Amino acid sequence: MDNQAEVREFLTSRRAKITPERAGLPSGSRRRVPGLRRSEVAALADVSVEYYAKLERGNLAGVSPAVLESVARALQLDDAERAHLLNLAQAADGSDALTRPRRRTARSWTPHRSLRWVLDAVTAGPAFVRNGRMDLLAVNQLARAFYADVYAAAGNQANLARFQFLDPASRRFYPDWEQAADIAVAILRTEAGRNPHDKDLHDLVGELSTRSDDFRTRWGAHNVRHHGTGTKRFHHHAVGDLTLAYEGLEMAAEPGLTLTVYAAEPESPSEEGLRLLATWAATQEAAAPAGQP
Repeated sequence: MDNQAEVREFLTSRRAKITPERAGLPSGSRRRVPGLRRSEVAALADVSVEYYAKLERGNLAGVSPAVLESVARALQLDDAERAHLLNLAQAADGSDALTRPRRRTARSWTPHRSLRWVLDAVTAGPAFVRNGRMDLLAVNQLARAFYADVYAAAGNQANLARFQFLDPASRRFYPDWEQAADIAVAILRTEAGRNPHDKDLHDLVGELSTRSDDFRTRWGAHNVRHHGTGTKRFHHHAVGDLTLAYEGLEMAAEPGLTLTVYAAEPESPSEEGLRLLATWAATQEAAAPAGQP
């Protein structure tokens, strides 16, 4: 991906989101931009207008951490956006080669036996490992049943982003589809900043941009996020509605991969739904031909 274009569009989009009132500046009556002017960001960051204009043209090479922090503070970036800006600066310097995660592909990575044991030990909820491209790399039995719709279509290639934007079944699976779509794109955009040389990610983004207007619009917004904990709603075709909490854990032994576990509130309808899903999964496995999951 073009680093200068990424930087330019990210900084421009963040500047457009900050109103003068939010920045503590007078709004005036003759503003031609939706957010702050470049000169206002420069003043807030304590740099010259010419220097900030250079940054916003995409030239982050050699910029000091102190200046990046000042710009992040002026643009009121959250933790995920600040990290994204630092990743873009590392890529501009060419210094990200040692800090970015090793590239993982669904085709080449094989989970250790011990990881499979850990996943299989989680029996009360779906547990799975994914990479930053949202490929499902390893799952427990309940996660495979939970994502039955994802695995049902070979074209999804066990990828949650393809399922989200290219498979009509996702509209049923995610009752809050718009929110889920925003999260999916933000995860991919974050990965693009962290690992800008990943050809598989380039190919995925190109495919989704070509085939989905919903994806293309969101990708252009340059939103990023840390996706670590929260609650989501789902509708599984076999057991109905589920409201599940999740925790995403970065895997120290496998940089760039995340272990996610879903769980239901104790004694809730969703907990009963997961028990029904476990029964359904066992039934499906027993009925499957030998050698098939």
